[in-house]
Amino acid sequence: MVCMDLIPIGEAARRLGVNASALRYYEERGLVRPATRRGGRRMYGPEQLRRLAFVGMMQRLGLSLDTASAILDEPPDRWRSVIVEQLAALDKLIALATEARTFLHEALRCPAEHPVYECPYTIDALDQRLGQ
Repeated sequence: MVCMDLIPIGEAARRLGVNASALRYYEERGLVRPATRRGGRRMYGPEQLRRLAFVGMMQRLGLSLDTASAILDEPPDRWRSVIVEQLAALDKLIALATEARTFLHEALRCPAEHPVYECPYTIDALDQRLGQ
């Protein structure tokens, strides 16, 4: 790697929109290693920056650092199974969020003063939950 491709930790943090302490934490977790150190400062090259961008994207999407680590460093059968598990969890979350959205939309559309006590849709949903 050409030294001109290397940037110090502060610049890497700025480009990624995080604090330098986050990059040090990612290093502590084994998610990234600086390409080298110059004058005691961590220096990152394109490969490390891509790894850091990936970790940041995973966190922004609400996925764990353990998931990011598996995808980055585990053998293909392991990281693929982690992705399958994450997709199943996301599908479940999406189904719950869709159900919650529908429930709240119906409550909002109900002209009653108190949808829990007066809205037929809400009362029906609650009665189903109670097994009635």
